[in-house]
Amino acid sequence: MSAPSRWKYFADGIIKENPVLILMIGLCPTLATSVSARDALGMAAAVTFVLIGSNVVVSLIRKVVPGSVRIPIFIIIISTFVTIIDYVLQAYQPALYRVLGVFVPLIVVNCIILGRAEAFAYGHGVFDSLLDALGKSAGYALVMLVMGSVREIFAAGTWFGYAVTPAWFRAAPVLFMIFPPGAFFLIGILKGIVNRLTAGRV
Repeated sequence: MSAPSRWKYFADGIIKENPVLILMIGLCPTLATSVSARDALGMAAAVTFVLIGSNVVVSLIRKVVPGSVRIPIFIIIISTFVTIIDYVLQAYQPALYRVLGVFVPLIVVNCIILGRAEAFAYGHGVFDSLLDALGKSAGYALVMLVMGSVREIFAAGTWFGYAVTPAWFRAAPVLFMIFPPGAFFLIGILKGIVNRLTAGRV
């Protein structure tokens, strides 16, 4: 396959097949862990690690995995990478780990991870699967960063913990953005913007 065609695997994940805004999967951790920019990027990093690792391993063993047991094997592979990132966060980022909580172990059943293993990595080579994972991870991280930034700025007046709004705003922030309805509202706005910008092209 030509280099431009392979590049498409990466590029599609950012907008055309964005996991959150286009495919509408992985919404639960997106809503729950995007209250601040730091937490959102932490979750995005964990998902990226698991997605890249599982995609590559599934692609490596795809020719020897019987179709009838592929899903249990995928889950075992994903669980291994989730366990690794879970322990790493506990050891080196305990504060972030406490914030992300149960959503790190739940990456095992995240539709983004399992979906890419089943829909792409099981039928493609290692390099293509790596590009697919990088693209989907970039698209997911972009959405998480935007959501975490907007929610933190409006709800706390800070960005990555640093004050970026006037004192009067921080004294009376838009607390609505902390709660799930605020996250749903923001996702709706972002999806509307993406639909508008890509109308007729995706």
